[in-house]
Amino acid sequence: MDTETKNLFYALGNPNRLKLLDLLMTGVHCNCELSGLTGMAMNLISHHLKVLQEAELIQSTRSESDARWIYYSVDENKIVSIQEKLEKFFDLGRIKDRVPVCPPCEKSSQKEKSK
Repeated sequence: MDTETKNLFYALGNPNRLKLLDLLMTGVHCNCELSGLTGMAMNLISHHLKVLQEAELIQSTRSESDARWIYYSVDENKIVSIQEKLEKFFDLGRIKDRVPVCPPCEKSSQKEKSK
């Protein structure tokens, strides 16, 4: 599994980050809106948004009129890329019929052959 896929699962593996991304999927939000909608403290919101940004799931833009305000949105190109990766990752065609190769399996296989 590549690093990008690992980072994606790590970023989405936290319920708070998943909730934030779900909200951002509905459009642009500032961190104060996200805090109000989730009940999370601003420092916790900032932490989770940073992880989502590092995974390149979201992007941020500073307000032109007041640089103190940062607006967060989903990186739509990244979401398309993720959809393609997940489709490949969860492709049922990858699942093959196989017998595990380990000592307990070898013993039971040998017993069946000797019958």
